[in-house]
Amino acid sequence: MALITVIGSSGRQGLAQVKKALEAGYDVRAISRQADPFAGYDIPGIDDVEVRPMDLYDTGTYKHALEGSDYVFYTHPLQARADRATLVGDVGKAAAELDVKRVVWNTSSWIPDKPGDAFTYAGNTAGINALWRSGAPGTVFGSVLFMDNLLTNWARPFIVNENRYVYPHNPQLEANWISLDDVARFMLASLERPDMEGAWINIGGPKRMVGKEVAAILTDHFGHEIKYDPCTPREFGNLLANAGGDGVPEEQRKELADGIAAFYEYNNSAPTKPFAVEMDHVYERFPELEGNLETMDEWVPKQDWSESNHRPAFG
Repeated sequence: MALITVIGSSGRQGLAQVKKALEAGYDVRAISRQADPFAGYDIPGIDDVEVRPMDLYDTGTYKHALEGSDYVFYTHPLQARADRATLVGDVGKAAAELDVKRVVWNTSSWIPDKPGDAFTYAGNTAGINALWRSGAPGTVFGSVLFMDNLLTNWARPFIVNENRYVYPHNPQLEANWISLDDVARFMLASLERPDMEGAWINIGGPKRMVGKEVAAILTDHFGHEIKYDPCTPREFGNLLANAGGDGVPEEQRKELADGIAAFYEYNNSAPTKPFAVEMDHVYERFPELEGNLETMDEWVPKQDWSESNHRPAFG
């Protein structure tokens, strides 16, 4: 079977990609600087996954990490917000030299279709251009907002311990929340699609919701009221930066928190509505996934909301 190499495999997004690729029957290589990135996870086939190290900031480590790959899945690290074009371009150059069939980049955020959108959105456009110019065949998915964020240690404790759904969306902001498993399904569905080579598309979940609708789903699941309690973008930036623990050095936390705060200030008022996805267009490109993507009310009951659930802070 073809080999998929997953860069960032020990993060939440990469882990979902590893899991779904194994389910689909692919051989999988995990790129991680951790010797055992899957400790604590019960995933069928995980013992057969080869783990290799790679440093995104040292291109000399790329060849050993990626050689022999048929496909490369790449998810940009959250902490490296400013240099995404350089990093994905370098991954593309290495993949081209190694004759990789396809680099599939999950941007973890919306891709604009015209210039002028700030923050990581402009960086996504620059990154797509860098990937196309690298010589590697590429496909790019702009995954806009993850249901799995609710399980993180910046969101879950409020839900479980305080009966509050705390997020920095203004009450009118609409979002197509998507599960990380479904992001992986899109990435896998693109591999044998010649029309997706050199293509990008924004993806989201099947239902567009505002904050009180998410809270209602949580209320139904937990059996008592979960109130939507929007925090400010500044408060959210601090929550997320601190959630990284030792994974985010103290000297980097203010910069990360400032960036997240500014990002959500923008999202709350941007006329382009970066969290809203035109799903009719998505289903035109991927008709096999229409009716097969998880809704929030299907996803929530499947999750382990306990304290014992092992979960990376972010990634």
